[in-house]
Amino acid sequence: MGRRRDLQSIAPASGHIYFSLKDDNAQVSAAWFRQRQRSPAVGLKDGDKVLAFGRVSLYEARGNYQLIVEQMEPAGEGVLKLRFDALKKKLASEGLFDEDRKQELPVLPARIGVITSPSGAAIRDILSILGRRFPAIPVVIYPAAVQGDAAPGELADALATAVRRAECDVLIISRGGGSLEDLWAFNDEKLARAIAACPLPVISAVGHEIDFTIADFVADVRAPTPSGAAEIVAPDQSEWLRRISVLAMRIARVGQRSVEDRAQELDWLARRLAASSPAATLRQQSDRLRENRRRLASGVRIAVSNVSHRIALLGRALNSVSPLATLDRGYAIVMKADTGNVLLRTAEVAAGDDIRARLSQGELIATVKDVSDGE
Repeated sequence: MGRRRDLQSIAPASGHIYFSLKDDNAQVSAAWFRQRQRSPAVGLKDGDKVLAFGRVSLYEARGNYQLIVEQMEPAGEGVLKLRFDALKKKLASEGLFDEDRKQELPVLPARIGVITSPSGAAIRDILSILGRRFPAIPVVIYPAAVQGDAAPGELADALATAVRRAECDVLIISRGGGSLEDLWAFNDEKLARAIAACPLPVISAVGHEIDFTIADFVADVRAPTPSGAAEIVAPDQSEWLRRISVLAMRIARVGQRSVEDRAQELDWLARRLAASSPAATLRQQSDRLRENRRRLASGVRIAVSNVSHRIALLGRALNSVSPLATLDRGYAIVMKADTGNVLLRTAEVAAGDDIRARLSQGELIATVKDVSDGE
């Protein structure tokens, strides 16, 4: 049997624990013998709420009934753990955790959606990492509560909104760390089924590395932390720039090789012409040589033009992903002067704070005179 009551205990030197389970209406004596204490009893104190399993026994010396405890654990987390394991087993049996149904993440997302609290630490970590790795990728935030009774519904609604708008090609559902109760919204069955049915790839990044939720199991990818999700979803910009540079050099080498091949062909034709003695053959070879020279010159111009055009396209693509290109259009990156953190909201500064504004050429150092919320 199990009974959830407040705990009042006495622990003698024998290691056995004698206590009373009580609530507002009744109480029952209980004994938890040392050899039955498989779970730790250290830390139990009067007033704790526990879930006790055991059998009812008669203590004949006093004529009292008491509960002989076989197992005891904290009431709140113990019940939640049982519910977690039951739902996990149910969804696993339906195949919602199977690897063959999980979607691949895009190599270079066109736009990233984040479902989380707009004021939480998770979104700040995600935006910071994305800004460092690949700032050219736009981010759309779908706000939702991440804790409390309303959180599962709001998270599912935000997910449905992202699917309906179809403006992103990958989604991150996330929140920072917390207790099992804090993270419980991400163990909701309806939310789990919504994630499993989502046509967009979903990354679950809930809590710390040791925390696991049902959302982690049904998502296409599980990230250990919100920052880890940002590392997974966005490529390294510097690596992409390096690959583009290598590609441009390969194109240039192909063009040079084509020119050299044509020049070698011209030399071969010239030698054949020199070896021919009849005048008619000489004239024929001369005409052919002139034609080949004309074709060679035309081919070289076309080859060089094609290579130049492709290099120009790569240059424009490279420039489009550079954050400096944004600054050239009149924008600025505003940072706290003391920490260097990029400012995203007016709430992050106050009047009198020093700030730095990075321009296309140089920086400005200024002091905030006033702060407006922009409304």
